[in-house]
Amino acid sequence: MPTVRYKLVLAYRGTRYHGWQRQPALPSYKGDAPAPGQGIPTIQEVLSRAIALVVGHPVAPVGSSRTDAGVHAKGQVVHFDTDKVQVPPEGLRRAVNHQLPDDLLIRSITPVPDSFDAIRSTASKRYQYAIWHAADRPPFFSDLVWYRWQRLDIDAMREAAALLEGEHDFASFAKPGHGRETTVRLVRQCSVAYRPPKLVIGVEGSGFLWNMVRIMVGTLVEVGLGRCTPADVAGMLAARDRRSAGATAPPHGLYLQWIKGNAEC
Repeated sequence: MPTVRYKLVLAYRGTRYHGWQRQPALPSYKGDAPAPGQGIPTIQEVLSRAIALVVGHPVAPVGSSRTDAGVHAKGQVVHFDTDKVQVPPEGLRRAVNHQLPDDLLIRSITPVPDSFDAIRSTASKRYQYAIWHAADRPPFFSDLVWYRWQRLDIDAMREAAALLEGEHDFASFAKPGHGRETTVRLVRQCSVAYRPPKLVIGVEGSGFLWNMVRIMVGTLVEVGLGRCTPADVAGMLAARDRRSAGATAPPHGLYLQWIKGNAEC
């Protein structure tokens, strides 16, 4: 039977998932033991099972971004292959969504050429980081924003953010053990938007290192708190040493906003 490759755009609330990547239940895992042949709750694990229930065979969905545990997505891009070509795409989308939990949704599904690859076809990504900047914490969505009550110098944060734009060696802004051959990355935009009490840091680039956006956010917050200055950012980049940059912001404020491809991803 001929096969079709489908591109999915996926949205999810990452709160109760251990990231994107399928993982076995290691001895250190504290949750309920998964069923035989299944891994711990991850986006890839849950999505794979839901698609397989509809198409009737195992699938191996490939995601553009391997989001960490607790990180959310508005526009994750995924591809998978199936020989169930008789099902209209919208019918397939609705059927798989029916099998998915409420915190995971396929926003669109489109047949694409076999040459399309969710990872290699990606040219640009944008992340958003949401901070709740108010005296009181948000009781209804504390898993969706980083609560910061201290005074922040927003102008200083914007000045520092501008210094992170461009092509730089971001070794100081990567978690050790990232495994990448090069730590040079292009950041097309790093913006700070503030409409009290919501502070949103947006970062767009060609690709990112492990924890890179969260370390950028943590550094900008430290600038806002006065613990370092915008001028210090240049020295952090030059140091190429993780210890020189700020703390890593927690995962629950981070959103994968969108992904664009070389042609149309």
